[in-house]
Amino acid sequence: MKSQEAVRKIVETAELSQEDTVLEVGPGKGILTKALLERVGKVIAVEKDEQLRPFLENLFQEEIKKGTPELVFGDILKFTKEEPLRKGSSFVNWGKNYKIVANIPYYITGELLRLFLSGNYQPQSMTLLVQKEVAERIVAHDGKESILSISVKAYGIPMYIQTIPAHEFSPPPKVDSAILHIRAISKDFFKDIDEKAFFSLVKSGFAHKRKLLISNLKFFYQGLPLVNFEKCTISPTARAENVSLDVWKCIYLALGGSTSK
Repeated sequence: MKSQEAVRKIVETAELSQEDTVLEVGPGKGILTKALLERVGKVIAVEKDEQLRPFLENLFQEEIKKGTPELVFGDILKFTKEEPLRKGSSFVNWGKNYKIVANIPYYITGELLRLFLSGNYQPQSMTLLVQKEVAERIVAHDGKESILSISVKAYGIPMYIQTIPAHEFSPPPKVDSAILHIRAISKDFFKDIDEKAFFSLVKSGFAHKRKLLISNLKFFYQGLPLVNFEKCTISPTARAENVSLDVWKCIYLALGGSTSK
C-alpha cells in the first residue's frame, strides 16, 4: 500500500488513542506501522516473512528502544485461540484491551476473522483492509446474507468504510480493496444460546443455496413445523440469504436449540 491517504483513513477509522494497544497483522514494509505508532502507546506487529526482520528492526530501531513496537515473527494463523501470540509476547496479558488494525493478505481474511471473533481474546474492534468483494459480502451490500456475513454480525457490527482502488498499491493487485471496520465486538449474542449449535443451524440453512430455507432445514431437523417460520415472521418461500441475524436466533429458539436430525 503506497497511498498515505488510505493509511490515514484506516487509522482514523480505528479511532485510536495513546491508551490503545494495537495488534497489526502483516506490517510488511511498515507504512501502516509508522502511522499507528504516532497514535497509540503500543503496537504488536506480527510478520510471517522472516526475511523482513532486518528491515523492520532497522526501520524501527529507535522506537524499539522505547518499547512502543513489539515485532513478532511467525504465522498469525498458527497461534492458538488460547494464546494467539507465541509465548513471551505481552499480548496474552491484555484481555480485551486491544484493537486490530491491519492490511492483511486477502487469502487469510476468513481464517483471521474466525480466529479473533470467536476466540477467547476478542479485540475491541477490527479495522482491516480486505478485498472489496469480501467486505461487500460481510456487510451484505446487496441485501443478501451469507454464512460469512452472519458469522461476523454475530460478534460485532461490520461497516464498509471506503473503497481503495487497486492503483493505490505497488504492485497493484487485480482487484480493488476496501476498509472494513468491525466495532462493538463481544459474545453477548450467545448469552442465551449455544455458539456451536447456532452456527450448525445456520450452515444447515445455507446447505443448498437454491433451495428454500424450510426445505434445507427439514432435511436436518425432523418434523420441522411451519409454525416456527410463522412465529419468526419468515415467508415459507424465503431462502437463507433473506434471513437476518436476529431471525436466525428466533429460528434457533423456536427449534428449542436442537441440532440433530
